[in-house]
Amino acid sequence: MQPALPPVIVRRLWQVMAAAGIAATALYALFPDTLISNISFVLLGVVTVAACFLGPRRWGAEPPTAWLLMGAAALLFLIGVLIRPTVTEEAMPWPLVADVFSFSGYVLLGVFLAMLLRQRQSLDRHAVLDGLIVTLAAGVTTTLLLALPAAAMTGRPALLSLIQGTYPLFDVIIMLLIVNLTFTAKTWPFSLSALTVTMIGMFTGDFLYAIAGVSGKIYADPLLNVPFLIAYTALGVTALHPSVVEMSRAARAPVQEWGWQRLALLAPAMVLPSVLLLTERSSGTGERVLIAGVGALTVGLLLFRATSAVQAQVAAQLRSEHQATHDPLTSLPNRTSISSEIERLVTVVDPEGHDRVWVYMLDLDGFKWVNDSWGHDTGDQLVIEVGRRLRSAVAASIPVARVGGDEFLLAFVGEKGGALHLVDDIRGCFARPFPVRDTEVVISASIGISHAAGDAARAAVTAEALMRDADTAMYRAKGEGPGRSSIFDTSMHDQVRERIELEVALRQALAENQLRVHYQPLVRLETGIPVGAEALVRWEHPERGAIPPMTFIPIAEDAGLIGSIGTWVRQEALRQLGVWRSEGVVRDDFYLSINVSPRQLNEPELPLIVSGEMLRYGVPAHCVALEMTESVMVDGSSVTARVLFELRELGVKLLIDDFGTGFSALGYLRRFPVTGVKIDRSFVIGLGVNVEDDEIVRAVVAMSHALGLSVIAEGVETPLQREALYAVGVVNGQGWLWGKAVPASEFAERWHKDVIAGPPEVQVPAITSALESVYGRHRRSE
Repeated sequence: MQPALPPVIVRRLWQVMAAAGIAATALYALFPDTLISNISFVLLGVVTVAACFLGPRRWGAEPPTAWLLMGAAALLFLIGVLIRPTVTEEAMPWPLVADVFSFSGYVLLGVFLAMLLRQRQSLDRHAVLDGLIVTLAAGVTTTLLLALPAAAMTGRPALLSLIQGTYPLFDVIIMLLIVNLTFTAKTWPFSLSALTVTMIGMFTGDFLYAIAGVSGKIYADPLLNVPFLIAYTALGVTALHPSVVEMSRAARAPVQEWGWQRLALLAPAMVLPSVLLLTERSSGTGERVLIAGVGALTVGLLLFRATSAVQAQVAAQLRSEHQATHDPLTSLPNRTSISSEIERLVTVVDPEGHDRVWVYMLDLDGFKWVNDSWGHDTGDQLVIEVGRRLRSAVAASIPVARVGGDEFLLAFVGEKGGALHLVDDIRGCFARPFPVRDTEVVISASIGISHAAGDAARAAVTAEALMRDADTAMYRAKGEGPGRSSIFDTSMHDQVRERIELEVALRQALAENQLRVHYQPLVRLETGIPVGAEALVRWEHPERGAIPPMTFIPIAEDAGLIGSIGTWVRQEALRQLGVWRSEGVVRDDFYLSINVSPRQLNEPELPLIVSGEMLRYGVPAHCVALEMTESVMVDGSSVTARVLFELRELGVKLLIDDFGTGFSALGYLRRFPVTGVKIDRSFVIGLGVNVEDDEIVRAVVAMSHALGLSVIAEGVETPLQREALYAVGVVNGQGWLWGKAVPASEFAERWHKDVIAGPPEVQVPAITSALESVYGRHRRSE
């Protein structure tokens, strides 16, 4: 559990720890070998151990097990230091008890540092080599000056002398780990600096004890423990400081250069073996051989380090060059690289020959809903798999590149027959489903193709034109439907220019409020009186006149404007409904149906926004219906599902538009809080003419009634269609039979009296009975 302290105090605990540690160290030094010094040491050690257990956990430092081991090591060191004065003068094996605790502490400390290095991804080869150079010098120094004299000490048990000579070697191993940790740090957080002070304190204390050991003493003076108190204080600060969480994050420098910090350690390490030859400790043959061997090994490590650094620099340069010309996700060439390759092909192709340079631009159909439904990571995996299949499907001589989020580009040299055959090979890559998460999806690719003869004099211009024209042809193919291909012709330039102009004009229309909302009635088939209306956006261009929604809505989707347009339409429709309700134009149960795009339904804040808008315009939730396509449910992410449920909790109706043209799966209708479906106009047109359409409509109605869903028929244009729908149980309809979408004022003028009057009792035309008898004969014949 986190400490029940104010956050400000928690963040300042490291300062309290530092002040307490300094005070405890001062008391220990001023009153050595007294009760005050012992209590100070014990309290400081206990607080430090508690800090190691609680501080990193409070800040979320990783890995938590490492810090538990560090706390345990600090506790073992504390016990060893405290009992050493007591057991030193006792007979064997009691003096070894303190060493057991100290040795165990060293083991846990080494494991702690190793786990921290692994978590930081700091086991760098260059840092290890530099650390070995430093530790070799330190190792030979401590061995000659401390370990060997302590191990050779007479007048005490040989085992005890051996143990005393081993302590300096432990310090060397710990030094190797701490040097590697500091050498691989890109930045030094405060906790890392404090941990370095901890290690320096430990090394200093062990060094002082080692000097005492050379004189034959295991414990000489309590003041030798002062460095350990400093180490405990710094360790407590390390664990309590908020920057402790940064110590476990991978932050090593990309290139392990020789900075002044490293040279400050490496330079003395290089000359130290030579200096040792001048001391009396190196007078023996064995000592000189040891020094020579360490010196030779150090030089070898230095040469290997220099060679390795050069190789790493070359590898980094090659990697940088590769990244500049290749896509980081698929490792395929990028746009820059394939542009140069196409330019080369244009240069080498004979302009008088039959061969031409062909360029293929691919755009994945359905990639957007994969990205929106399963996330960008899944989209990345799909792109990687597409790239792998394309590279495997075509010859190695054919360049394949990724030039955009879901766009790929290929280049081919040959005649038209071979170029068209390559299109089949590309399509074959999409014949098999692609694995996505726990399911499989089938996607296709729209392919735009351009071609040109060789032209060495204008290679760069021709290459750029080929890629641009292939991109233009790809958009033509995408407009014709998924999985299509199109070869560029010059007329496409005019279409692209017109599309760009329309996009610019649409942005201007949205900014200057040129869009309008028209309303088409949703009527009761039995009475012909509206029960609601659908809000439909219309655009009257100041120069071109009325532009159909089927023209500008796809442009809005591609340009990322559909969300802004949808929001504006929704707000305007709710405002108008509020006005109608306040003026008594419509009844209290009259509702507006408003289209929402998949992009809007993927916004977590949409229910809150809609709720605020209804409150603002005085519109109750039961008077609002939101229409969506079936793909929203099929492709819906967890965010979309949550948004739909929250909208339904508000009381808003949820309708499936164009039902029957998509997936129409019963499972989706049961899984999501849908309240109704709108039968697509393509089935309504065939009623009474196409038996299959009759059966589809009857099945949709039966299924909807079984699920408690309302049914609205779209595109009703004739009385025959109306009566046929009524005969199979459809209650509400929409279509030109009752009028097209009109401005708000015209809608109110046309329908005000009928809407307010309510549904009168009317006699259903006799044609209904005739149709029922026809449908009855048809069912009996089955």
